[in-house]
Amino acid sequence: MELFTPDFGLIFWMFVSFGILFLILWKLAWPAILKGIDQRADLIDKGVEYAQNAKEQLDNAHQEAEKYITEARKQQADMLREADKMKNQIIEEARGEAQKEAQKVMEQAKVSIQQQQKEAEQAFRDSVSEFALQIAQKVVKQEMADQKAQSKLVDSLLNEMESKK
Repeated sequence: MELFTPDFGLIFWMFVSFGILFLILWKLAWPAILKGIDQRADLIDKGVEYAQNAKEQLDNAHQEAEKYITEARKQQADMLREADKMKNQIIEEARGEAQKEAQKVMEQAKVSIQQQQKEAEQAFRDSVSEFALQIAQKVVKQEMADQKAQSKLVDSLLNEMESKK
C-alpha cells in the first residue's frame, strides 16, 4: 500500500514541480491564454456589433425600399391618371374635329344642294323659255300668215317704240 500513501519527499517535489510549472504557465502561458481569450471576446463583440449594424442597415434598407415602392406606386398612379386625362383629351379633341369636319361636310352639302337647285331652276327656266318661244313662234307664224296681220304688228311695235322715247 505504499503506492497509496505518498512519502514526504514525493509530496515536496510534487509541490516544487507544480510551483515551477505554475510560475512558468503564469509568466508565459497565462498572458497568451488571456490575450487569446480577450481577442476572441473582442472578435465576438465585433461580430455582434457588425451583426447589429447589418440588422440596422437591413432595417433601413427595408424602410427605404418601402419608401421607394410607395413613391413608385404614387408615380404609377399619377402616370395612370395623366394617361387617362390625355386619353380623354384626345377623345374630346377627336370628337371636336369630327364635329367640325361633319359641319364642313354639311355646309359643303348645303352649298352643293343650293347650287344644284339654282342650276335646276335655271335649266327649268331655260326649258320653259324655250317652250314659250316655240309656242310663240308657232302662234306668230299662224297669225302672221296673212299680210294684213304682219303690217298691223309692225305698226304696233313702231308705235310702242315711239311712245317709249
